[in-house]
Amino acid sequence: MTTPRVAVVTGAGSGIGRELALACAREKMAVVISDIETTALAQTRAMLDALGAPCLAQCCDVSNAEDVERLAQASWDKWGGVDWLFNNAGVAVLGNAWDATGADWQWVLGVNLMGVVNGVRSFVPRMLSRGASAHVVNTSSAAGLATLAGSAVYCATKHAVVGFSECLAKDLEQAAAPIRVSVLCPALLPSGIHKSQRNRPASLAGSGPTASAYEERVRAGMAASTIHAADVARMTVEAIHARRFYVIPHHQTGASVERRTQQILDDFQQIHQENIQ
Repeated sequence: MTTPRVAVVTGAGSGIGRELALACAREKMAVVISDIETTALAQTRAMLDALGAPCLAQCCDVSNAEDVERLAQASWDKWGGVDWLFNNAGVAVLGNAWDATGADWQWVLGVNLMGVVNGVRSFVPRMLSRGASAHVVNTSSAAGLATLAGSAVYCATKHAVVGFSECLAKDLEQAAAPIRVSVLCPALLPSGIHKSQRNRPASLAGSGPTASAYEERVRAGMAASTIHAADVARMTVEAIHARRFYVIPHHQTGASVERRTQQILDDFQQIHQENIQ
């Protein structure tokens, strides 16, 4: 029997992660799904079963390197390799930069950044040893390409994911490895990330007092989006096939990136003009 191509998706219990898993199933891939929520994970598993996709479901806290290592080993034990890896799990806190607590930083950095790092550390060396073509997709955000008031912690982690992904792609290229990289940067859309506090560890409880001031903006942005998680998953699969690095589903993100880049260039030019004078 032919071994299927295999995709691994973290944060697969809802939102973009769930739709990525379903998109991979439609690509006739076997799918390894993980999430910290067992009930949500089981729901995604049922959807994959309905599509007839071979599936392995495993609870995983991506901020825990040992959990991610167990996920990688289970994937190799089950199918002998992974073709597509989606480091997708993410959480968010809102509020002014100066109100963010140490616990806020520890939780969001642990999931959003170290979750990606842990995925790369556990899966990429195995991919390299296997020697086959593969693809890594790290989920960042439009907040990883631009900035927004009330999102300092989230933006910092998502900017870090973009930078990390860019360096990962260069390292793999320099090593002449057959592994490509993409970074996924969606803006607000209907998902469960605004409810991510439900999965916050009790040991890292608490949130900055200004969070509620920004919640309405987030809900409005989600409701107004014409892009949905299934659209993002489809665009991501298309980007993998096209070997595109940046996956930017929302049209308005381009304007945000342009404004930020223009400010950088304007200040750069002003400094150097003053020095010349």
